[in-house]
Amino acid sequence: MVSFLKALVYGAGGLVVVGMVALVTFQERLVYVPVLPGLARAYPITPARLRLDYEDVFLRAADGVRLHAWFVKHSPPKPGPTVLFFQENAGNIAHRLEFVRIMMQRLQCNVFMLSYRGYGESDGHPSQHGIIMDAQAALDHLTQRKDIDTSRIVVFGRSLGGAVGAMLARNNSDKVSALILENTFTSILDMAAIMFPFLKWFIGGSGSKSPKVLNCIVRSPWSTIDIIDKIEQPIIFLSGLQDELVPPSHMQMLYAKAIENNRDCRFVDFPNGTHMDTWFNGGERYWRTIQLFLDQYIPEIKECNVNCEVDDKDEAAG
Repeated sequence: MVSFLKALVYGAGGLVVVGMVALVTFQERLVYVPVLPGLARAYPITPARLRLDYEDVFLRAADGVRLHAWFVKHSPPKPGPTVLFFQENAGNIAHRLEFVRIMMQRLQCNVFMLSYRGYGESDGHPSQHGIIMDAQAALDHLTQRKDIDTSRIVVFGRSLGGAVGAMLARNNSDKVSALILENTFTSILDMAAIMFPFLKWFIGGSGSKSPKVLNCIVRSPWSTIDIIDKIEQPIIFLSGLQDELVPPSHMQMLYAKAIENNRDCRFVDFPNGTHMDTWFNGGERYWRTIQLFLDQYIPEIKECNVNCEVDDKDEAAG
């Protein structure tokens, strides 16, 4: 019996050691997946394939890494918002083009699609520190453009992109007008405990009751739960209840934390929404929800036409 218990303890210890080695060695490969299995890293299509008007944009992050993005323009030009879109962790921006095409039709917006470092045609290797700089470079580029309304920049992040977007919004309350989060996790620490159940007693986010002795070895914690209540802009949380990767409870926890300090928060769930396809399964209600949110918090400012200017001059003369 004693020998059996020793073997059990040694076995459990071995699993923990293996888990630690996996986290230390392969964590970037687990968190960031620029190339889907069986596919090339290159973009399979460009916006031109979907007959979208777009511009190739090349940026430099603060550390000098060269980044690529697509600025997809609404055609004909509309005075709508510009959405800065941050994708999930797997694949590249080309895999999101159908979603972006429909979003532009439904929301009458421009869309800026950034390739994180190490993704698509961007140089470098992905990391939390690096991607935070990438996102800032994208936002700084948009705020300098003359062909958009820079007062109506909306950040939209799905899954990992939600963590990226939340950090960017927190750091730029004067540049980001609103934030859309879809199927985003509370933290990579909490997700690690789900992906590796045998580690749940040793790793976890701020809400976890575990000892968290392994948290220190996680290089990309993306702890959105720790910053969500510091975001001042309006936030809408879009949660797919059939999400097979991120438990929907993560979105509920993020919302509960955010609304403590920010009353301009909305939470909407979609019963048939999955991790990647909530926008598709949500149908008309999905797009209507976002449109109402934008109408409420970043409404279009009607510009005065030539006749208004003439009337103003006449009144001044009178």
